[in-house]
Order: sequence, then structure tokens, then C-alpha cells
Amino acid sequence: MRKKWILIKFSKNYFKKMKTIYMKAKPVLRPQMLLAVALLLAGPIAGNCQRQHQKQKPNIIFILADDLGYGDVRTFNPKGKIATPNIDRLASQGMKFTDAHSSSAVCTPSRYSILTGRYPWRSTLQKGVLGGFSEPMIKEDKLTVASFLQQSGYYTAVIGKWHLGLDWQLKPGNKKIKTGWEIDYAKPFKSGPLSLGFDYFYGISASLDMPPFIFLENDHTVGLPTITKKIVRTGPTEKNFKAEDVVPFVARKTQQVITQRHQRDQPFFIYMALPSPHTPIAPSEQFRGKSGMTEYGDYVQETDWAVGQVLHTLDSLGIAGNTMVVFTSDNGFAPYVLKQFDVEQLGHFPSYIFRGYKADIWEGGHHIPLVIQWPDMVKAGQVSNDLVSLTDFMATTADILGKKLPADQAVDSYSMLPDIIQQSTKPIRPAIVYLSIDGNFALQESKWKLELCPGSGGWGDPRNRKAYLQGLPPIQLYDMENDIREQNNVAAAHPDIVKSLTAKLRSYIDNGRSTVGPKQQNEVSVDLWKEVYKKDHKTK
Repeated sequence: MRKKWILIKFSKNYFKKMKTIYMKAKPVLRPQMLLAVALLLAGPIAGNCQRQHQKQKPNIIFILADDLGYGDVRTFNPKGKIATPNIDRLASQGMKFTDAHSSSAVCTPSRYSILTGRYPWRSTLQKGVLGGFSEPMIKEDKLTVASFLQQSGYYTAVIGKWHLGLDWQLKPGNKKIKTGWEIDYAKPFKSGPLSLGFDYFYGISASLDMPPFIFLENDHTVGLPTITKKIVRTGPTEKNFKAEDVVPFVARKTQQVITQRHQRDQPFFIYMALPSPHTPIAPSEQFRGKSGMTEYGDYVQETDWAVGQVLHTLDSLGIAGNTMVVFTSDNGFAPYVLKQFDVEQLGHFPSYIFRGYKADIWEGGHHIPLVIQWPDMVKAGQVSNDLVSLTDFMATTADILGKKLPADQAVDSYSMLPDIIQQSTKPIRPAIVYLSIDGNFALQESKWKLELCPGSGGWGDPRNRKAYLQGLPPIQLYDMENDIREQNNVAAAHPDIVKSLTAKLRSYIDNGRSTVGPKQQNEVSVDLWKEVYKKDHKTK
């Protein structure tokens, strides 16, 4: 307080003396005197503005749920039977996107797109997902959101589910992984998050039902697996590892990192990848029986609770205003959950009104909840109906920082910032591409959605081969403004639309990008049609 008073007194005396000198000076010299003072002050003022601008870099937290359906979140589905007060609060205090999509109907390729701004089918993974022992999917020369933000002065951390492959070290005499016991867990793994721009990693290698069942920190395991355990699948397990402990631990670890980085006065990016509500459906004791909608509902509520813990930490530290919190899901609801926890029989519909579920090319596979809270920039209660993709996250971060991405990176990413700050005058992207678990393509442009397969492209009925044998058309076209449930295939009535959209999709493949820029190369040759459903049919 005393220093502040001295500074004020000094300033008053200084300007009083300057005023006296100025008034005594000859009139012809006064303009030069004013210019000199302005130049003298310009340096400190500019420096102060620059420092202030640096301080205004927003913290960024990207919270990714696993297999959470659009209809699981109350703010998107008012008729939903599961309470999600914290996600709803995010939406009420920020912006919710009603037409947001993952790039794929399953998790690994979707996560690839979030971190790289690139469609997953440009990589070596053309269908399906990785496992806990799989090799890395992202090449180390690829720029990721994490490495980009790291280069921009951010501390970067991923906490939770990785599921993009790791380079495990094998014991002598082993050339491939079969059971997981071939791995030397005492040695560090390579080509993980730390190789892709993250300063810190704590989590699990893949989905919670994929071994090895053990926590990982940075480039090593936390302890060693000593037993074999079955958590849906069977594999090496650290003796104290329990599925129901993972969500609470991810929440606590995220809170710790937020607090630590705030104390360092450095902007941070945290990718919080929750393992829930993916199988195993494993709510902790605190949430069992809480929802009234089976243990699946309990697990959704625990997922919502984890979001609330992050929001509480930001509020308690007083940094919520300059922190952009993104909440979303990697794909739609997993239909196999209904075999044990049939919430639909209880009146709750995780896919909302959409056709299909996780894995399918239909909306239920990739139409997801997305909310963004950023109090300093986003007015409360905003809604965007713009068509957006999680692939757009990388370009958005670059736009927020006012930086350009390299022309050969993030080739399918469009900035959502105009939507976020309510300054968009037109749709941010001309079209969007989706992928099913079987690798089948869909492209949506405006109201038209083209699907290059006769069935679901995933697990929904009819699956592709069944649809083919039934004689269903090999192409589907839907008017999404008038047929959001995808019930009326109008491909035969609009051959011109089919031709135009197919040509656009082909150009996206051939150009190695869907954004404006120099032509790029995909990592492998991409099959547009993927007619695998014909393989076992004698008349193919």
C-alpha cells in the first residue's frame, strides 16, 4: 500500500514539474516537447499492453466423455431421465452446439481427429479401433493440438484414456504381443503423449475394458502388473487396480494439475479424457443407485460429477472467466449396454431421436453433445445450430491465439471461433465427413447427407452384408432438415445430388485435405467404397 502511495505521489510531482517547464517554454517548442513525452511513454505502455495480452491467453480444458449419447445430457434431451446438472450448467453459462459431430462413430479415430485436426481415414487405420497393446497411430512428425499449444507457451497435460497406441518394450525373445505378458513393464514405453506435445500424462492405455489394467504416468507404468484379471476382457493387471476407481481418480488428478499450474502463472491446456460411461459400467459406491436409471444412469451421473469437480476448482481459484471449457463425447451411445442396462425400456433414449448408435454411419453413431463455456468471451445461454466437427478444435485454438497453422497440418480443421464469440455470418465449414466402424463414408453438405453403404456401416440393423443381401440400394441419401431420423432414402430421386456429393468426397480424398491449401498425401491409399460386405456373397 505504501509503495502504491509513493508511486502516486511521485507521479503527481513529476507531472506538476513537467507542466511548469512546458508553460515556461516557447510556444514554438511545445509540440516537440509533447512528441518527446509521447515517445518516452510509448515504450512502457506498449510493453505493458504486450504483457497484458500474454496474460490473457485463455486456459483450455477439453473434457471428452466416452460413449456418451446426445440424449444422455438433459440440456440436449429435455425428456431424458438422467440428471446432468453440471453439464447443463456449462451450457447455460456458455454455448451449446446442437449439430456437432465426431469424425467417426468409434473412439480411436475420433480421438485422432481431435488432436490432429485431420480425418482419421487419412491415417493407416481404415476401420475399427486400436487396443491397449496397439502400436501408435499418430506419427511423431504430426503437429498436434498439444504440441502447437506447447510451442505457444502452454503447459499441456492429458489425464485419462489415451487409446491412440503406445510403443511397448518387449521382453527378450518376444517379437509380438499376444497376451500382454510379453511386455517388459519395467521399461518405459515410447511414442506416447510425451512424444506428441504433452508435458504430462496420467491415465490408462485404452478403454477401461482393454488390458493392461494399470495406471500410466508420463512414459512408464505406476507399479507393475502382477496378476491376471477380467474387466470385460482379460489381461495383465496391477493388483490394486479397480475399474470403479478410475473416474474419481481422473477427476482428482485434473483438479491437482489445474491448481498446480495456476500457481505457476502459466496458461495450460488439459485434455481430460474420461473413461465413462464406456463399458465396464462401473460407477463408484457414491453413485450406485443414485440415478434410478440402472447402473448406466449412475455412471452417466458420475461422469457429470467429474465435470462439476473441474468447474468447482476453476471457480474456487477465480480463473473460470479466462478458461475455455469444452465438453463433448467421442461418439454415440454403445448399444450393447442395453443388453444388461436397458434404459430405453425405462423411457430414456441415449440416441435421442436419431437412428442408430455407436459404430453406425447414421446420426446415432456420431451426432454428439458439445458445450463450451468461456465467461470472458461467451455470453451465457447461447445456442449454435451450425454444423461443426470435433476435428475443428485444432484450428479453433490457433484462431484464438491469432496464429496460423502450417499449411500441411490440421488439413480438415475449421475454426469455430466465429460461432463461439457470436460473430459468424455464414457456416464455418462447407461440408463434413463421417466414418463408421466398418470404414464406410458419409458426407453432409447443408441439408444433404450421403452415405456410401447399404446398411448401418456398423452394428445397427441391418448391417451392411444383410442390407446387401436384402437388395437395399448401395447408396443412401437423406434430407436432414426434413428427415433427421433418416427414414426416407431419396438417392434414387436425386442422382444429381448423389453425383455432386460423391465428387466432393472424392476430391477430399485425392487432395489430401478438405480445407483450402496445397495438396497433401494420405498415409495409405483410401478406398472410397469399402464394399467389404460383398466378400462372402457369390454374386459379388
